[in-house]
Amino acid sequence: MSIATVHCRALLGVEAPAVSVEVHIAPGLPSLTIVGLPEAAVRESKERVRSAIQTSQLEFPLGRITINLAPADLPKSGGRYDLAIALGILAASGQLPVESLHPVECIGELALNGAIRPVPGALIAARASRDDGRALILPVDNAPRASLVQHARLFPAPDLLSVCAHLQGMSLLESFSSRPADVELPQYPDLLDVKGQPQAKRALQVMASGGHNALLFGPPGTGKTLLASRVPGLLPPLAEKEALEVAAVESLQSSFLEENGWPARPFRSPHHSASAAALVGGGSDPKPGDISLAHQGVLFLDELPEFDRKVLEVMREPLESGHITLSRARAKVTFPARFQLIAAMNPCPCGYQGDKSGRCQCTPDQVRRYRHKLSGPLLDRIDLHIQVHTPDWEALRNSQREGPSSAEVQAAVSQCRRRQLERQGCLNAHLSGEALDRFCDVDEKTSSTLRQAVEKLGLSARAYHRILRVSRTLADMQEQESIQLPHVLEALSYRQLDRPV
Repeated sequence: MSIATVHCRALLGVEAPAVSVEVHIAPGLPSLTIVGLPEAAVRESKERVRSAIQTSQLEFPLGRITINLAPADLPKSGGRYDLAIALGILAASGQLPVESLHPVECIGELALNGAIRPVPGALIAARASRDDGRALILPVDNAPRASLVQHARLFPAPDLLSVCAHLQGMSLLESFSSRPADVELPQYPDLLDVKGQPQAKRALQVMASGGHNALLFGPPGTGKTLLASRVPGLLPPLAEKEALEVAAVESLQSSFLEENGWPARPFRSPHHSASAAALVGGGSDPKPGDISLAHQGVLFLDELPEFDRKVLEVMREPLESGHITLSRARAKVTFPARFQLIAAMNPCPCGYQGDKSGRCQCTPDQVRRYRHKLSGPLLDRIDLHIQVHTPDWEALRNSQREGPSSAEVQAAVSQCRRRQLERQGCLNAHLSGEALDRFCDVDEKTSSTLRQAVEKLGLSARAYHRILRVSRTLADMQEQESIQLPHVLEALSYRQLDRPV
């Protein structure tokens, strides 16, 4: 009678809880039982493990084999436990030294011929194993993405036999070094490509500087989508911690092997037919939605009123909290969702209200019904309402690229954000509570003007606080210590959809 324990990692949202794979072999009729809340894919691993051991010219022990995946109350899913189960069986049967398993963790799905297939969430497992001071044996295809974790000790293995040789000290696996810090930064579309629209460009710089949300509205063909696609290029490069968070969320998707674009700011643009589960995440085994895949980046919702109203309403809480919690019968999973929302819409049903051609024939009631597709609480959470006008003929025909480039705006945005982080430890868009009162104080004259505007427009307390945050950003852009009246007036000019039609 013998027992062996192998360290492994589960996958729960963007966390990788430790799992101990305990293998016990006792005399009796040959059988293999897996306990510890395994799902179907885990229960089926016994057939994959049996074939992998036998085709690797190793001995599958005869006897009563019991495998416990501890802790027993944590749901286990997928094929990530195959390698750990196989190594536990080999160690418990005396074919591997048990002590060699203590300093390592392993994840990987076994093929019938003993090859090790990639699994999702390897980067998350690598980060957790590094924090616990253990090395990680993982599939070869997972190594490049997992190597984004600095100082992680990774040993990619092509098959079960190679892992056994490594643990026996016969032929050591080659350690996979971490990716160097000087990664080439991605290239974004340039703001100079947008002709005209100086007011909209100014508003986008405000949005990027303070981490605010924005809504672009104007006639079709005025450049709303073009402007939105330039926003990621206005944001500062991702810090190492932020890039790791982005990569961790992306590693949960089916495209987790793709490395293109790291460490780029995410830019997600779901179609207006997207469901609530596609936007915020879901499923019996919860997966992240577009708001989490846009973490530390931009979520662009084009044709905003065409989205189902229930779909849009599920974003209200993540816009405030910066995360989304999905509760299911199996588990409660929390995904990060600190994104910047930029949406686009037409001003009226026909789309041409405010156009110079005068084509719009929509009545005020039609315009009101169209805009009421967006709820007041959702509009409250959008800091900037930016009107995009039809560019004139001279701007369209001008071959010279005018205005600041994305690189110039990004430099100014980086400096403005640095000032905010040094002063308060967060961006202005995330100020709340005592910090909001402390850093967004205004004088009596400015307060009186702001009070009149709030009462006349019937703004909510949330919209009032959004105006203060935008005003704080405008003051930071001008390197001023206090909020002045011009900052508040400009912030109020960005609340156009709060006014009656």
